[in-house]
Amino acid sequence: MDASDFGAIWLTLKLASLVTVILLLVGTPIAWWLARTRSRLKGVFGAIVALPLVLPPTVLGFYLLLLLGPNGPAGKLTDALGLGYLPFTFPGLVIASVFYSIPFMVQPLRTAFEGIGDRPLEVAATLRTGPWTTFWSVVVPLAKPGFLTGAILAFAHTVGEFGVVLMIGGNIPDKTRVVSVQIYDHVDALEYAQAHWLAGCMLLFSFLILLTLYTFTPQTVKGREA
Repeated sequence: MDASDFGAIWLTLKLASLVTVILLLVGTPIAWWLARTRSRLKGVFGAIVALPLVLPPTVLGFYLLLLLGPNGPAGKLTDALGLGYLPFTFPGLVIASVFYSIPFMVQPLRTAFEGIGDRPLEVAATLRTGPWTTFWSVVVPLAKPGFLTGAILAFAHTVGEFGVVLMIGGNIPDKTRVVSVQIYDHVDALEYAQAHWLAGCMLLFSFLILLTLYTFTPQTVKGREA
């Protein structure tokens, strides 16, 4: 592997780590609301969050490109704020990855929150514990497997992205060229030896991620499969 390969690996790990942290912050309240609300809009919002699971990545990338581009509302806003346009930049790559990986964080968390039930919350209420304290001292420890599963899946899914990152980030070395795009470049240039090295690393990484998931969160995985 050469310097460009290691640069792509570093950028991919940086992207996946940042996206995972953002998804923990954004996905937790969304999952909690979906698990607890009785609103008629629950199904609508649940479908919207899960949409990337069935939507072709290029479709999502295309609409994000329009949204963040010069003629899109988000693009006009970022330009007015002096931030420029986000497509073909690393921040744009982060935003696209957050949208594409959000169901992999929200779904495990929602399942974990729903599995807690009402009893622990009712007991905390009888002790006059505030909502914020109850969430951190009761809900978070009980939902720990869900947090672990969501973080692992979101990180791994971000590492393996191709269509969305190519649509939004393009193929700029050391800025938006991630491992999946680097493999594509090697294959396109008939550099199969380099492609084998990177693809093999991705294969080993994916196996280790799944091994970790099934080893350390067996109850969560079985619950989702059921």
